[in-house]
Amino acid sequence: MEKELTLKQLDLFEKDLNKREDFKVIRNSVVKNGIIESSINEEEVRKLVDVYSYKVESGLITNQKRSGRCWMFAAMNVLRLKVMDKLNIDNMELSQSYPLFFDKLEKSNFFLENILRTLDEKVGSRLLDFLLSKPVQDGGQWTMIVNLIKKYGVVPKSVYGESASSSNTTALDKYLTLKLREYALTLRKEYQSGKDINHLRELKEKMLDEIYHVLAVSLGVPPKKFDYEYVDKDNVYHKIKEITPLEFYEKYVGVNLDDYVSILNCPSPTRPINKSITVKYLNNMEGGEKVIYLNLNIDRMKKLCVSQLKDNEVVWFGCDVSQFSLRDKGYLSTKILDVDKLLNTKFNMNKGERVDYGESLMTHAMVLTGVNMIDDNHMDRWRIENSWGEDVGFKGYFVMSDEWFTNFVYQAVINKKYLTKEELESLKEKPIELEPWDPMGSLA
Repeated sequence: MEKELTLKQLDLFEKDLNKREDFKVIRNSVVKNGIIESSINEEEVRKLVDVYSYKVESGLITNQKRSGRCWMFAAMNVLRLKVMDKLNIDNMELSQSYPLFFDKLEKSNFFLENILRTLDEKVGSRLLDFLLSKPVQDGGQWTMIVNLIKKYGVVPKSVYGESASSSNTTALDKYLTLKLREYALTLRKEYQSGKDINHLRELKEKMLDEIYHVLAVSLGVPPKKFDYEYVDKDNVYHKIKEITPLEFYEKYVGVNLDDYVSILNCPSPTRPINKSITVKYLNNMEGGEKVIYLNLNIDRMKKLCVSQLKDNEVVWFGCDVSQFSLRDKGYLSTKILDVDKLLNTKFNMNKGERVDYGESLMTHAMVLTGVNMIDDNHMDRWRIENSWGEDVGFKGYFVMSDEWFTNFVYQAVINKKYLTKEELESLKEKPIELEPWDPMGSLA
């Protein structure tokens, strides 16, 4: 093989191509319709019916629109079911803009504190470049929503609704990022000129005051107390008066968030099974709980999800939603697209290898609301509540094949009561700490 690609080699490639009798037919289809439409496996489509042996009733489909708040939407979709049950109402939404406000503010503070921790890092160092790459993005993790709820509570969407900037966060993120990078430069210059940490923190407080102003202008000032009016299933009007967001959570949601843990599945030499794992600099809140995963094998993760669903409780989970999916039709299946046959190739990496070589990572959070069991230990498909509106999938719901779960689901939030004694002990051990840029530090 020559170092350079030669014209002789191209001739050989073309001759090899023309040996395929079906090449012209396949080429014509792909040129006209594209790879995805030409490779849809209709047999697999017929298998992925929207029917399940276990299904938890949930609220109406929500829509995160042009924002990266899937993790917030998924969490609020889980928690609102408790409110609906306690208040005897058909449907309600918990505000997704409310945690967005405080997430941006807390992430700004967390970023600035990380800049203060790394003042001796040189410009261009991998760590500093990592911190500066995304100071305040939309994405998040289950532990991050836990941090926000414990500190700020929740409010109904009717109390603190959507805004142009929450429904499309592009401009807000752009200008917050611009300011935060400018603040990082200022803090580092002040440090290099000999200013002490007390002076730098005084500067940081003024910076956060500006960030708060930007958020208040863009999203509105979050309520400290509010009234909530609703009509129950019996058509009776109610009004909850002068309640704080924390009081509302405690009284009408009432979930003990400390009872839940993040189960991970990502087998690789650096992420051993049956061990707890964390990632450096992965958080949204200074002083907040650390993001810790318990890495288990995939069959164990599935069993835990089934146990929770059978107890009529939905499951927050994170996955790589872009892989082998038909977004408009609502299918997630490794067999839904015959791309390998269409392109006459094979895709051979396993789950851990895909993560290690940059092919896959967690990109989206949704809610498991059902599963179809073949027998006591095997299932063939899962029901998913998404947050992309009713115009996709089965009026907003998706069907996920069990094989797709195996390959592209990375995280599930499970009540500790389902874990074994050994698994609980593993959570108590000092977690393996991965580097900040490890793919398991990705945000849904």
